[in-house]
Amino acid sequence: MAHEQSGIKAVDSLSANEFRVEINGETAAGIFGVSGLHIRCVDLEARGLVHQPLTISKMVQQNPVLPINQWTRETLANPTGKVTREIAIVAMDEGVETRRWVYKDAWISNIAFSDFDTSSDTLIEERLTIQHGGVEEIWPEA
Repeated sequence: MAHEQSGIKAVDSLSANEFRVEINGETAAGIFGVSGLHIRCVDLEARGLVHQPLTISKMVQQNPVLPINQWTRETLANPTGKVTREIAIVAMDEGVETRRWVYKDAWISNIAFSDFDTSSDTLIEERLTIQHGGVEEIWPEA
C-alpha cells in the first residue's frame, strides 16, 4: 500500500535487514539471518497443516549464559528429548515493530557450522534448524 507524505511517495513494505529474534521474550544477539519463515503450509495428501522448520543462522559466541547458547547446551545435554522455547521473529521498520511471528514449542533438531577456511576471514556461522508446534502471526495495534 502506498501513500503520500509531503510530496514523497512512501511504500508500506518490510526490509529484510530490520529484524530481531527473541527467545522466551529475550532478544538474541549475533543473529545473521532467519530462513524458512512459513505461516501456513497445507499437505493435501496428509489432509492437514505441516509445520515447516525454521533456520536461524548466527555467529558462534563463547558466552555460555546467552539465551541461545543455554538452549543449545541444554539440547546437547538431552539428545533424545525436545528442549523447547518460544521463538519470535520480529520485523522492524526504523526501530518500530511492524509484525511478529511466534513459534510455539520450538526445539532444535539440527546444529551445523560453516566451513573453516584458511583463505577466509569471515566469521564462523552456526545454523540451527528449529522444529515447532505451530506459528502465530501477530500484527501490532495500530
